[in-house]
Amino acid sequence: MNAPQKIAADFAGYEVGYDIPALPGMSEAEIQTPCLILDLDALERNVKKMGDYARAHGMRHRSHGKMHKSVDVQKLQESLGGAVGVCCQKVSEAEVFARGGIKDILVSNQVRDPAKIDRLARLPKLGARVIVCVDDLANVADLSAAAQKHGTVLEVFIEIDCGAGRCGVTTADAVVQIAKAVDAAAGLKFTGIQAYQGAMQHMDSFADRKAKLDAAIAQVKEAVAALDAVGLSPELVSGGGTGSYYFESNSGVYNELQCGSYAFMDADYGRIKDQGGKRIDAGEWENALFILTSVMSHAKADKAICDAGLKAQSVDSGLPFVYGRDDVEYIKCSDEHGVIADPNGVLQVNDKLRLVPGHCDPTCNVHDWYVGVRNGRVECVWPVSARGKGY
Repeated sequence: MNAPQKIAADFAGYEVGYDIPALPGMSEAEIQTPCLILDLDALERNVKKMGDYARAHGMRHRSHGKMHKSVDVQKLQESLGGAVGVCCQKVSEAEVFARGGIKDILVSNQVRDPAKIDRLARLPKLGARVIVCVDDLANVADLSAAAQKHGTVLEVFIEIDCGAGRCGVTTADAVVQIAKAVDAAAGLKFTGIQAYQGAMQHMDSFADRKAKLDAAIAQVKEAVAALDAVGLSPELVSGGGTGSYYFESNSGVYNELQCGSYAFMDADYGRIKDQGGKRIDAGEWENALFILTSVMSHAKADKAICDAGLKAQSVDSGLPFVYGRDDVEYIKCSDEHGVIADPNGVLQVNDKLRLVPGHCDPTCNVHDWYVGVRNGRVECVWPVSARGKGY
């Protein structure tokens, strides 16, 4: 089967503008908006750069699937960037990746509902290593019972609250207590520690982020020493995100990173500063994810209205910015409309603009497809495989 025949077979029955925003081979001008597009060259450079960094520092990199929710993006991160597996936040999300052939899956969250625990315990039957986070002794027995029921093994990370103030235990004694229970439980394996400081990832100042991580690293080292003392040395100590991976990888205690947003980037992450005071989207990472939008009205001389409003993005971390332009500015949105300040009247109806979303993760979750673009043409169209998998 040649390339055109394969494209026709893969997208048989899909109608552009109804089922799907574009087909491979189309020009960027033909893409239906609003939709998510990926600059494939920038994406590949980001993925390779993180992979090279992880290898150079002797780190495993487990990319974060909650960011892109795409089996295709994850496979690119594994093949090009050497990612060892994926982090997921929900059981149904993890199941999408397991069914898609991903072999090393961490549910970097607690699973407590009996039905969800039962589904989790079935995932290894799909051929995947499955790890789950625990922060409560009572959870151990439930996980063990489900693993025994299905004849599987679930691996366990003890989660440490190292500053985020969400899930996780706060003392080394609690880590040891739960690890001992896991080690003694049938169907479970104690594998290590989850210590991810989410809140500090978006702090603008490099020095402020470092101070938070210094405290977290000290806390993790104390827990590892306590585990070593009872013969339960962790195989993996996992954490680290786009705003902090350089701290964890030089800590001497972490050996697995969980970076996600680096691959796509967004406006909120782009604002944070590196050690030299430079924005990280101005050299460290490239913007690879955009909301492609079209101007639909210019009835007001000083403003254009585009078709990407609230339903095309998340604005919890602020409004998007118009990529590559300083003559126009996205200033407001409602459900179906975005307002773009155009003081010089440079935009025309049907002009297309690339918007960098404020927060990539929830923005990706409201779309069905990624349109991969290279040299002005559509090269691939990938489903947002785990969209809506929040169970």
